[in-house]
Amino acid sequence: MVLRTSALLLLLSWVSLHNTAQAAAEICRGAHCHGAETGDPRPCIGAHCSGSRSSSRPRHFNPTTQGRHVVGSQHHAYPSALRDASEAYPAVQPVRGRHGDGSSGTRIRAPEVLPAGCTDAGCAALVKQFPPTNDTRDCRGIECRLPLFMRPKARTKSCVGDGCLVALEESVSSAASQLPPVHLSDRAAQFLGDFPEFGYPSSELGSAPLGVQLTCDIKPGENEVPSEDALILHLQLSKGQEKLVEALRTQQMVIRDLQQKLADQQEALLSQQREILEQQRQMYEQMDVVKGQFGLLSDTIKQVSFQGLHGGFRCLGVSEREAGMGLCGHEYFYNQELQECQACSDCDGEPVIALCTAISDAVCGKPSESRLSHTWAANVAVPPARTSGTHIFPGLQLNIRGKERSDLLLNEAGQVTFLQHGLVWLDHNFAIKHSCRNFLQVGMRLNGSQEEEGRDLSGVRIEQPDGKYFQGISVSSGVEVEPNHTFTLLLKSPNQHCNQSKDLHVYDITAPSLSLLWLSHDTGAVALTAQMSLLAHYQTSYRPTFRLTSVSDPYMISLTHDNRGVRFTESGVVKFVLQQALYSMGLACIRDGFSLIAYTNRNGTDQEVMQAFKTGVNYRDTSITLSGAVSIDSRDTLSFEITSPPQCNIRYFGDSTGISMLSLIWIPSAVSSALTATVSRTGLPSGAVRNKPLLFHQISSDTPQVHLARSGEPNGRKHFIFREKGTANIALNLKLIHSCNIVKLTLQRVGGLGEEGQTGPVAQQVSGYMPEGSEWASIGLRASLQVQNGTAVYVTVDCVRGRVNQITHEGGTNISILWVSA
Repeated sequence: MVLRTSALLLLLSWVSLHNTAQAAAEICRGAHCHGAETGDPRPCIGAHCSGSRSSSRPRHFNPTTQGRHVVGSQHHAYPSALRDASEAYPAVQPVRGRHGDGSSGTRIRAPEVLPAGCTDAGCAALVKQFPPTNDTRDCRGIECRLPLFMRPKARTKSCVGDGCLVALEESVSSAASQLPPVHLSDRAAQFLGDFPEFGYPSSELGSAPLGVQLTCDIKPGENEVPSEDALILHLQLSKGQEKLVEALRTQQMVIRDLQQKLADQQEALLSQQREILEQQRQMYEQMDVVKGQFGLLSDTIKQVSFQGLHGGFRCLGVSEREAGMGLCGHEYFYNQELQECQACSDCDGEPVIALCTAISDAVCGKPSESRLSHTWAANVAVPPARTSGTHIFPGLQLNIRGKERSDLLLNEAGQVTFLQHGLVWLDHNFAIKHSCRNFLQVGMRLNGSQEEEGRDLSGVRIEQPDGKYFQGISVSSGVEVEPNHTFTLLLKSPNQHCNQSKDLHVYDITAPSLSLLWLSHDTGAVALTAQMSLLAHYQTSYRPTFRLTSVSDPYMISLTHDNRGVRFTESGVVKFVLQQALYSMGLACIRDGFSLIAYTNRNGTDQEVMQAFKTGVNYRDTSITLSGAVSIDSRDTLSFEITSPPQCNIRYFGDSTGISMLSLIWIPSAVSSALTATVSRTGLPSGAVRNKPLLFHQISSDTPQVHLARSGEPNGRKHFIFREKGTANIALNLKLIHSCNIVKLTLQRVGGLGEEGQTGPVAQQVSGYMPEGSEWASIGLRASLQVQNGTAVYVTVDCVRGRVNQITHEGGTNISILWVSA
């Protein structure tokens, strides 16, 4: 406090001395001012000079400005020395005291001071003409970068006359008495900043003059008190910050609560999932228990049924007719003695002698000796027409009439029901004369059990003839069967007007027309069935591609990479049949016909093994078929080719009805063998031939089981003689030129040791006269039979009303024999 008082007294003393000297030096003497040292060229106005050359206007006090602003006026230097900074008296703004009495909260404004000696109206008007202004453009240095409310007040303009000094002194005196003292160091810095001639930057620009050390004994913040507005804003900002912090805390609490709830929900979900998994585990355990109990129950039921204790239910007052209609249901029969429905007996692997019917139980036989193969034969007849207008468009089932009983199958209601599982090869020789438009189709169908759907095994189309003559065809197939599978023969026609009684005439063949060869799974045989590809149109040569339908062992038999052949993993004997439905156009088709050739590929070389010929047709549907047996080595392939004349256009069909299919059975060499032969070049029957035997020439090598009798031996080149007991399947194709009304081809058997009385025809095929315009005709047959050591077979030809002109020995004439151990 003492320091402030002494500084203020020193400032007032210095100002008084300086003003006195200036007044004495600037008294007007004549027309111009005359200073104390040198002359002043300024004009005199009144008793005193006009003031400094560049006076500064005092600034108004801005109540919103914090702190104090001391701005000095510009001073001019005389040639002798610098003039003191007494020409301008800065307006000192009052500050709000931090410590004081009750008047510290009020603002103090300095009274308006007129220049000394300004007593007349002109002077007063002149003073009022140039009042102090707050010119925003009057700034210097860093002031220009500050906002308007932070800039220092504008400097007041200098007054003119003698009254200025007196008034200024009074103003300063009054201001000094009211305001706190100002440090001399601050005023010195201001004065030095007002003289740019020194080259030192003003303190207002952020730095002090060189060589001058400015100090302030007031601590930061003591002389800077915020205004009321700023304080209010600060308080509001503080309150806003507090509210914001409080809101953030509230939100954090809400987020914590949500996170806790989410964690609880996740824990509950995990608990539910654990409960669900536990329930599933318990359910699976219960299912396993139920399965075990069901198995025990099934075993118990089977044991009870074996003991003859059939479960059933009482049915009193049921007539035999009602019981025969299946009143008891599936797998039940009506016991007339006990008058109740009872379950059918399950033979459980034992041979079934008689199947269970609606009124009788199944009859089980004793297990027979293990056998590898067996054959069965039957006649086939067309059922009589119920009415004269019966049509065969929906399909006509042919009646199968077996000649002997067998424990392999049951022949009832014109169909065959298999009793044991295994592989079956089926052959059907059929001769018919028809006048139906389009074509007839003879096929084989296998119906599964009630859970399985039936499927077509094979089908051959019989073309519409230009004249009425018999046409002989052979249908074959190989398939894997299970117990209760049923086999039927069907006759179909696409023409709805094909009449059974008027348009169909079936040739009555004396020999069995249906034969089958059954093979046990113990032989290791494998069956394959494949269909041809979709519709194809070719000329001259066509190699069919296959789509696999079923195979019992895909490791042993598979299709080649291009699907045009069948590859075998191991050596053995293959029994095959290929049937292709086609539609031909062109007269050359009739003249030259078609040929179906089978090849075996060994080490990349194709070798023809068998061929069949078919008379051609023009704008007709027909089928060409080839069946045979051939020995193959490991990794050999079997493929086929159909050739036709160049001027013959052929459309080949392929679908799921068996009209275009490949069926084969592979049998290991250990239990099978095969022999192939063709007709002899010499000694063939010709002319009017009646039951003449054919002579053959063996192509394949001899086998221990079967061979062709050699020349010089009894029945040389005529008999094929078997040396071991077993079963045999024979396929014969014959290409000839004839004028016979009927040509009969018959397979005869000569009994061996212990087969006395079994000599006679095994199978027969019939064909009519040659179609007009055709150069060659063909006929063939297929059959299976049981053979013993010494059994012999041979083939005879019979021509009815006509001649046999030529039988070719190659390109369509051949015989193949398959032997399988019994």
